[in-house]
Amino acid sequence: MECIKKLQGIIFLFFIFLFVEGKANHLLIPMDDVQTNHLKAYGVAYHALKNGYEIQWLINYRGGAFVLPFTPEGRTECLLKGVAFEVIPPSRLNAILSEIASPEVNADAIKLEKAPKIAVYSPKEKKPWDDAVTLALTYSEIPYDVVYDSEILDGKLKDYDWLHLHHEDFTGQLGKFYRGYRHLDWYKEEERVNLLTAQKYGYPKISDLKKAVVRTIRDYVSAGGFMFAMCSATDTYDIALAAMNVDICASMFDGDPVDPDAQEKLDFSKTFAFKDFKLEMNPNVYEYSNIDVTDTRKLSERDDYFSLFEFSAKWDPVPTMLCQNHVNVIKGFMGQTTAFNKDVIKSGVLIMGENKVANEARYIHGEYGKGTWTFYGGHDPEDYQHFVGDAPTELDLHKQSPGYRLILNNVLFPAAKKKQHKT
Repeated sequence: MECIKKLQGIIFLFFIFLFVEGKANHLLIPMDDVQTNHLKAYGVAYHALKNGYEIQWLINYRGGAFVLPFTPEGRTECLLKGVAFEVIPPSRLNAILSEIASPEVNADAIKLEKAPKIAVYSPKEKKPWDDAVTLALTYSEIPYDVVYDSEILDGKLKDYDWLHLHHEDFTGQLGKFYRGYRHLDWYKEEERVNLLTAQKYGYPKISDLKKAVVRTIRDYVSAGGFMFAMCSATDTYDIALAAMNVDICASMFDGDPVDPDAQEKLDFSKTFAFKDFKLEMNPNVYEYSNIDVTDTRKLSERDDYFSLFEFSAKWDPVPTMLCQNHVNVIKGFMGQTTAFNKDVIKSGVLIMGENKVANEARYIHGEYGKGTWTFYGGHDPEDYQHFVGDAPTELDLHKQSPGYRLILNNVLFPAAKKKQHKT
C-alpha cells in the first residue's frame, strides 16, 4: 500500500510539473556557448516548423536563439538529441523581446513561418558524406530530396523552396580531373552517364547539358528561389553563365577545340557574383579561373581563418540571419574552390565573411530577380583538406561547429521569406 501511495505521488508531481511547464508556454533554445549541440538545434527548429508551429529566431541574441511554443514533444526531442534548452514563462519572453526591440540593441526577432522544402542537386550515386550540406542535413535530421540534371530539366524545381548545389562542375569539364583520374572507372562512368543524359535531352555535349541546367536554375532563382552553393559549384556556375554562348572546353571534354577567342567573348553581365575573371584554359590544370585563390594564397593551415561581418539586425536582417554564430572568427578549410579573389567580385555583392589580409572572400550573398543566392567557399568546414576517398567527417565530434552553422543558417533562411526587407 505504501508503494502504491508513493507511485501515485510521483505521478501527481509529474503531471503538476508538465502543467507548470505547459503554462510556461515557450522553449528557448540558446545558440551561444551554452548550447551543447548547435547542429541538431536547427533540426529541432525545422521539425517544429514542419509540425505547424511558428518560431521566433532571435537574431544576434544569444548566438541566434530560437523560441518555440512549449510542447512535451518538443521538450522530449531536445532531451533525446542533446540540445540545450530553457523553459521560460510569458513574462520572461516579453522581457527578452522588449530588450531586443530597443533601438540601441543590435538584435531582432524574426518569425519563421513554414518549413522550406529542400532539394540537393547531386549525382544519385554520391553518398551523404561526399558533400558538407548533405552531411549537415543528415546529421541535423532535416529532410531533403536529391535532384540532378533530369529533375532540373523536367521542371521539378518549382516544388522546392531551397536548392543546394553539390560541388559540381557546371562548365562541362568533368571537374578538370582529366589529368589525374581519366583512367579510373569512376571518372569513365561519370562521363558516360553525363553524356547519356545530354543525348536524352537533345544536347550533343556535356557542356551544353550543364548550360541548360544552369539556365533553369537561374530562372528558378529569378522567380523567387533560394540557392546555396559550395566549393566548385560556386565559380563554375558563374563561369557557365558568362560562357553561355562560348565554347571553353578542350577537345577531350567535348570532341572539338576551345574557341580561340573564348576569354574575350565572356559576358560578365550575366553572372551572379563575379566579373573580369581570367579562365584557366589548360585542361591539365586543376583550376577553372582566377576566381578561386587555392593555388595563389599564402596562408598556412595555422593562419587560415576568416571573419564574419556584423550587420544591423533591424535594417539588414538577411545577412544577419545568414551570419548567426557563437563566434565571429571561423577556421578556414580548403576545397577545389577554397575562397574567392575579391578583385573579381562584383560591386553589388555582399561579402559576409573574409580574410582581409589575404584579399579573399569566403562567404558571399546577393539577389537575382525575386530570389537570392549564397556562395560559400571550401569543401568541408571540419576537414581542412579533403581528398577523394577520404573518410567521412563525424559530425558527432563537431556538434558546435561554427563553419557548419553557416550552412544551416541558409537552410532555415527561406522560412523567414516574408521578412527579408524592412523599410
